[in-house]
Amino acid sequence: MNYYYEAIFEIIRTGHWITDSVSKDLREFDIYEPQFNVLRILRGAKGKPVSVNTILEKMVQRSSNVTRIVDKLTAKGLVERTLCEADRRKMDIIITEAGLALLEKLDAKVNEFHKPMMNNLNQEEAEQLKRLIRKLKGKEI
Repeated sequence: MNYYYEAIFEIIRTGHWITDSVSKDLREFDIYEPQFNVLRILRGAKGKPVSVNTILEKMVQRSSNVTRIVDKLTAKGLVERTLCEADRRKMDIIITEAGLALLEKLDAKVNEFHKPMMNNLNQEEAEQLKRLIRKLKGKEI
């Protein structure tokens, strides 16, 4: 049983290390990891409006502060928010051209962080790691 907890501890510690390292790299752009995550979700929508609830569902680390994150990104001119035409109680959020341009720079910075580690696992090992993590979560492919 101890082997299980040691493995879980490594997963948790590694996840925090990656998140903390990426956050440090993004600070020079005055962007934090959750904001980066929201921008990536909005880019993935390919110009279609997205609701706060949809963003929340797709976030890597779910945060009850999605509205506040969107507010900060709006203030920086990186996203736009408009009333949803289908449901006036909801807001539609899209990424701006400035948001897309910044995201290109952020992607490059994050890729710099990951590049040295990519050589530590070959494709087969990376796929095995992914399978094992999914198996742990009960979502084996």
